Amino acid sequence: MNRQAALSQSAALPKPRIGFGGISLILFMSLAAASWDFILSDKDSGFASFFRVETWAGAGAFLTRFLGVNGAEPPAYLRRERWADMVGPAYETLAMSLLAASMVGIGVLVTFMPAARNVAMGELSASHSFSSRILFFLIRSVYIFVRGVPELVWAMLIIFFLSPGILPGAVALGLHNFGIVGKLSAEVVENLDPRPARALRAAGASQLQMLAYAILPMALPGFLTYLLYRWEVIIRTTIVVGFVGAGGLGREFRLSMSWFQYTDVALLLAVYLFLVIFVDLCSAWMRKLAR
Repeated sequence: MNRQAALSQSAALPKPRIGFGGISLILFMSLAAASWDFILSDKDSGFASFFRVETWAGAGAFLTRFLGVNGAEPPAYLRRERWADMVGPAYETLAMSLLAASMVGIGVLVTFMPAARNVAMGELSASHSFSSRILFFLIRSVYIFVRGVPELVWAMLIIFFLSPGILPGAVALGLHNFGIVGKLSAEVVENLDPRPARALRAAGASQLQMLAYAILPMALPGFLTYLLYRWEVIIRTTIVVGFVGAGGLGREFRLSMSWFQYTDVALLLAVYLFLVIFVDLCSAWMRKLAR
């Protein structure tokens, strides 16, 4: 009797199902296995080069030139005047990143509210009008388009009608990151607690007053956090847009590589590392203030 009850109870238990996470994990593992199978089976993949003596001998010779070992003169990173020469490009790189971040901040502040679904057509919308829906889809489409084009492509396009310098680089970085920060900030608004907005609406506040006094104060910390995180990414990407003449350390890096001045490249990477650490520390301090 007890056995029959146990069997009936086990039969009544729901069968385990594979959820979305499990399916995603299986697909990921399958794609990873297929990728490694392609790399290992393809003779032209370059994977075998990792195990050749010539590859590591060439890497050692490059590292020797890169560090200036056994050179006729001291390497650039050990000469004080060369460090002084890097102050100008480092300042241009920092200015480019700040200009791009300010463009992103101004653009997102103007657009992320109507780009939130709950503000445009949800419970925080005042009229559910057709124009607000059109504006929502228009802004979201702009977000998708500008972040879908890489910064380097934007810089290559903008450099055709703007003179080389930090401005085309800043515009290229600003356009790409505008789509990223805008989408993330709009999603911050969509995930906010709607109760303060409902209380203001019940007290007779207008749509603009409700957004200004209930939604914006709660969304600003998230917006500033995402903006500062993207500033850290922007300062790292300046070296990429500098390859197309956008100024800063990236242009100096491209010129040094073109002239095979490897110790100058080592110096530029060292300066770039110090600049990135400085921006990361400033961003962490400002994010702490934003919270």
